[in-house]
Amino acid sequence: MKNTFFTMSSITYAMKAKEYLNSIGYHCDVRRTPKNTGSGCGYSIVVRDDPDIIAGQLERRNIPYKGIYSY
Repeated sequence: MKNTFFTMSSITYAMKAKEYLNSIGYHCDVRRTPKNTGSGCGYSIVVRDDPDIIAGQLERRNIPYKGIYSY
């Protein structure tokens, strides 16, 4: 499965997203956003799970993200 980057609005939200997603069984890492996306604060969360599910989980917890990019 591809890596999916969720560009975040702040490092704080990236860390909250990681903590939350890991606590409910989704593996998630915080990484620097690839330069070719040009979105967000410079940090992203990276997941390998279905991006629609992850987006839904983040929205349920009111954790904002700027964009979704698959690589």
